[in-house]
Amino acid sequence: MEETNKFYEGKLRVRVCGICIENKKLLLACHKGLLPDRDFWAPPGGGLNYGESVQTCLKREFLEETGLEIKPGRFLFINEFLQPPLHAIELFFEVEVTGGELKQGTDPELAAHEQMISEVSYKNLNELSKIPLAEKHTVFHQLVDLDDLFIPDNKFI
Repeated sequence: MEETNKFYEGKLRVRVCGICIENKKLLLACHKGLLPDRDFWAPPGGGLNYGESVQTCLKREFLEETGLEIKPGRFLFINEFLQPPLHAIELFFEVEVTGGELKQGTDPELAAHEQMISEVSYKNLNELSKIPLAEKHTVFHQLVDLDDLFIPDNKFI
């Protein structure tokens, strides 16, 4: 999977991510090969293309990664993700599922043998807490309650 990492490393990216909670469970995508020697659980989302609105990006990324159609909601917070060799400025939005069927998606910019999404699923807080810190997005490291993701003080982590 080393080639997959090369696609993203050494570049500052702007990413748009969605926080989707249903029945007290958070929707997450597990990526393999994104970080060396470990899985990485994060909210669905991805890179903003030049000329693309953040709402369009979020809808596209959710459909690609999860098979779900969504309605972007309010802006929640911004996060700087810096785990060399990866660096991104991430914009997080609340999202509501409007259609589609949950399934493991793909990254169209990657070849079939380089695909990184290994699972998409809803996790409750207990399941999320059992994922090792190094294997989950930093926005979840101090999480005590899923509602904490919607508190305004959670800006620019």
